Amino acid sequence: MAARKILTHLDSMGKAKMVDVTEKEPSFRQARARGMILMKTETAALITGGTAPKGDVLAAARLAGIMAAKKTSELIPLCHPLLLTEVAISFSPDRKRGEIAIEATAKTLGPTGVEMEALTAVAVAALTIYDMCKAVDREMTIGDIQLISKQGGRSDFQRDLR
Repeated sequence: MAARKILTHLDSMGKAKMVDVTEKEPSFRQARARGMILMKTETAALITGGTAPKGDVLAAARLAGIMAAKKTSELIPLCHPLLLTEVAISFSPDRKRGEIAIEATAKTLGPTGVEMEALTAVAVAALTIYDMCKAVDREMTIGDIQLISKQGGRSDFQRDLR
């Protein structure tokens, strides 16, 4: 029989609680997340060509994603505030398919992981792209936001991307 996973954000009465990480030793932790924003090919051409009406869309999305990662504990109720040592965001645009893949990496030396920070960075970067281009394409779709990998803590994780 498989071992049951214990939900650490619940107390013995089933009420939400913040996990106590007081006794955990700080260690290197890293997480990578990925997401996608789909759009008209014309919109992708505006973004990649640097001619979007609101300016450099990817530069703004990168900054927004980094800022969001730093504010994750203010957005998600039970997340611990973390001292992030790095947040990096990259974009892989495909003009012909009308899509932009977004990838974020978050790192820390701390007692708990940075998965939520990486996921939040991707989500907010995608929302920023949408916001900056909605005047020319309201049909954009944000999706496939997922954890790709994490290192550190009790376990490592690597998503099979086949």
